[in-house]
Amino acid sequence: MDAASQEPWPVERLARVSSVSEAHFARSFKEAFGVPPHRYLLTRRIERAKALLRDTDLPILEIALQTGWNSLGTFGRTFRDITGESPSRLRARERAAQHELERVPACYVSAAHRPDLTSAVSEKRRREAGVTKDAPRKPEVA
Repeated sequence: MDAASQEPWPVERLARVSSVSEAHFARSFKEAFGVPPHRYLLTRRIERAKALLRDTDLPILEIALQTGWNSLGTFGRTFRDITGESPSRLRARERAAQHELERVPACYVSAAHRPDLTSAVSEKRRREAGVTKDAPRKPEVA
């Protein structure tokens, strides 16, 4: 997954590659990494996107496609939900800041830029909207 985070990695594929059942793979993965496979993959995609935004002049659409999203809208919304800012805002902020990162070991820089995905993005959206598991959702109007 790390080497090809732009590819789709459903649990079925990961379990097949690992020669175990889907349920066993998902449980074992979460035990080993502390997050489900999908969140881990999102973390890697966001890390890569942040690096490309910071270090290249590629258009944001190209970065979205290179990091595994099929839609600029989905990329932008997910990126903003996870990082707290839009891709263009992150790029502008990173370019405006003066960095002396050459003296900092790459592993520390990478860890500092790693997004914190201890909860699912959909869970975060529900909390921000004031919807909890126990509270009934508002009925949709047709």
